[in-house]
Amino acid sequence: MSKAAVALAEGFRGEIVVPGDEGYDAARSVWNGAVDRRPELIARCTGVADVLQAVAVAREHGLHAGVRGAGHGLAGLGTCDGGLLIDLSRLRGVRVDPARRLARAQPGVTWGAFDHETQAFDLATTGAPYSGAGIAGVTLGGGVGWLARAYGLTCDNLVEADVVTAEGRLLTASASAHPELFAGLRGGGGNFGVVTSFTYRLHGVGPHVLCGALYVPVELFPPTLAAVRDFMAHAPDGLTVGVELGRPRGVPQLPDRTVLRIGLCWSGRADRGREAVAPLRALPGVLVDTVQTRPYALWQRALDADRGPGAANFGRSEFLSVLDGAAIDRLAEQVAAMPGPGAQLQLAFLGGAVARVGPEDTAYTHRTAPYLLSAVARWTRGPAEPHTAWVRRCWEAMRPFSSGGAYVNLMGAEGQARVVEAYGLAKYERLVALKDRYDPTNLFRVNQNIRPSG
Repeated sequence: MSKAAVALAEGFRGEIVVPGDEGYDAARSVWNGAVDRRPELIARCTGVADVLQAVAVAREHGLHAGVRGAGHGLAGLGTCDGGLLIDLSRLRGVRVDPARRLARAQPGVTWGAFDHETQAFDLATTGAPYSGAGIAGVTLGGGVGWLARAYGLTCDNLVEADVVTAEGRLLTASASAHPELFAGLRGGGGNFGVVTSFTYRLHGVGPHVLCGALYVPVELFPPTLAAVRDFMAHAPDGLTVGVELGRPRGVPQLPDRTVLRIGLCWSGRADRGREAVAPLRALPGVLVDTVQTRPYALWQRALDADRGPGAANFGRSEFLSVLDGAAIDRLAEQVAAMPGPGAQLQLAFLGGAVARVGPEDTAYTHRTAPYLLSAVARWTRGPAEPHTAWVRRCWEAMRPFSSGGAYVNLMGAEGQARVVEAYGLAKYERLVALKDRYDPTNLFRVNQNIRPSG
């Protein structure tokens, strides 16, 4: 064993995994099958004491520290080459306080597990629209989900976080304690420490909500998207809508057919929701309409079939400020060039509660952007190039309509300039000052890295 592994073993309760161990390949793997990295040392933690020990060993032995929650990020940042991987995936506790409408959860929890606990009390907070995604990465990068327009981003609903810093301190950050660190955690990724506990504000949601999807022929994509755009410009905050272009799974009426999927979720009373969504359901050419009341937790799992682990994934994102005829025509060209059944264009309609949070209150920056576009390719065999090239062409084609930045949670290895764009130069410089304070040696750099000034 290396000196770092020997040092880690002193008082460490969890499992230590090194190259050559039987479970090493499984321990270093992540959701994105395109990512293949080899840590020098993996520390599978059982609690905060193990995290403190792992951080100390990484610091004292000159190893950079990667941090894994559930390991489901697009960029594959839940593993690393060399360095020490602090694996939090076994920390899966959730405690709900229904009287105070709060939930405290550990970083290995997935949204499926979180929703299972909170929905026992008809409560929820904004989470990823895929139940296998982990709460940690989603929260630290922002968090766009089916409740966003009603209740804000996931990070907007974070009220407290326990953080192990690079120097080995355990801090509890909130609006009243270490407020600058707290703001940096809400959108700043894993740059400022290892979060060992998240406390969220909950809202009355469910157990049933009005939700579902409308499927429209791809040939009607331009006029349909224009109609959805015009409708959402004046839609109530209780309605969150996202559209996808691709081949849907689990819709037997649409075998092997590229369509426009209009997904929607109404967070309030179903009778008011039916009236609110009626104009969308009346759009011309709807092939299938699955809108109905169903359990919120079930709707959160609706996209799981397309997002399981093991396949290779590659994506790019861009916040858009313009969705005019030219932008829609450009999107239609990208749809026509899709390389395979795993390719998708996704467009989230923002605004509502997302836009009501102050631009300086969190590290997440692009509050006024009305749209978030992502191009994602997914494949299980053959060369990567056709898929990655299509994603890059989509991104380049839509840049003229950008509001000027990327979404941290949908970024790959895109270079430092894109990290700056994700935050904007002025905010990035403030985050650098925060990095200088809490991680001046860049111990935590296996992320969309905010580099310290030194």
